[in-house]
Amino acid sequence: MAEARSRLWLCSLLFLVALLQARGVPVRITYVRNSAVARGAVCLDGSPPAYHLDRGFGTGINNWLVHIEGGGWCNNVTTCLARKNTRLGSSKQMAKEIPFSGILSNKRRYNPDFYNWNRIKVRYCDGASFTGDIEAVNPATNLHFRGARVWQAVMEDLLSIGMAKVENAILSGCSAGGLTTIIHCDGFRALLPMGAKVKCLSDAGFFINAKDVSGVLHIESYYNQVVATHGSAKHLPRSCTSIFSPGLCFFPQYMARQMQTPLFILNAAYDSWQIKNILAPGVADPQGTWHGCELDINNCSPNQLKVMQDFRLEFMYSLGRLGSSSSRGLFIDSCYAHCQSETQETWLWGDSPVLAKTSIARAVGDWFFDRKPFQKIDCAYPCNPTCHNRVFDPREHPNL
Repeated sequence: MAEARSRLWLCSLLFLVALLQARGVPVRITYVRNSAVARGAVCLDGSPPAYHLDRGFGTGINNWLVHIEGGGWCNNVTTCLARKNTRLGSSKQMAKEIPFSGILSNKRRYNPDFYNWNRIKVRYCDGASFTGDIEAVNPATNLHFRGARVWQAVMEDLLSIGMAKVENAILSGCSAGGLTTIIHCDGFRALLPMGAKVKCLSDAGFFINAKDVSGVLHIESYYNQVVATHGSAKHLPRSCTSIFSPGLCFFPQYMARQMQTPLFILNAAYDSWQIKNILAPGVADPQGTWHGCELDINNCSPNQLKVMQDFRLEFMYSLGRLGSSSSRGLFIDSCYAHCQSETQETWLWGDSPVLAKTSIARAVGDWFFDRKPFQKIDCAYPCNPTCHNRVFDPREHPNL
């Protein structure tokens, strides 16, 4: 018995050591000051934008991976004030160092195709996926809606320190950062040299315009408010706003149709954030009947699972509205998850999710380097035993 416990303890220790190694070394924060602040390219509270940069080396010295942090949105003065003095509204509240893992790892074993690139994580502090631009600042709230200026300032800073000489580049992001990636993908490509190979990866950024369980288009109303509050319309793709209302152009199913730059869409068909905030938000579930299901998919009733299966079909339909493209990559698994590129366990690990016996890291690498196309859509839940289904702490369960 004692020997068995010792072996278990040793295995646990070795796993912990490996996991710590996979997390990588901490990367310090860089603030974009001076001209950026002078021209109003600032976070919600007026503080300067920020990013973390781990320099490339060897064959990756002229390759750049720019990854955008996620964190939802704020849709009115009240919700923007609530995040103004947090890391999602102020660079003053951001950690001075953060570990890089997953797609940002600097170790070949854990990130074989991008480990030696210049890897950047752009911090998110504007609340509108870097689209807002309102000149006036209300002195009572001191809220700055300047996300589009922040985007421009950060890109100019990166160009000035070497990205202007890029050979290969990826713009990626998770959640609201994944939406940022789709919105700004073609603009990112336009900033870089003509001969550079440039592609974009949206992780958990394909938010769909679906009715909630009460039959209301809650998320459409919410996005309309985000766009109005931040003055985002003029920074959304003109190819979309010339046809649809600006609020609809926050949805990739409408906005991404005319994209020119190759895009890889990494998304769970049962995206846990979308289930909690689009399908069954608190406002549509006042009795909390969906609460246990949202925390753990194993708690869902047969009827709730049927509703989620219907949501998956709607997700597939929305994805299909983009049309077919040989340059597009797809990794749509049937996991209950949200964001799978930033954590080592889902990006590339011994038991990470796979489709067609292929990990997310390998699928993205094969697609970027044109080794082979990857467009795979999983069968319906619960068919994939490799899924890392999220189980949430009941105390940490925010809704829109």
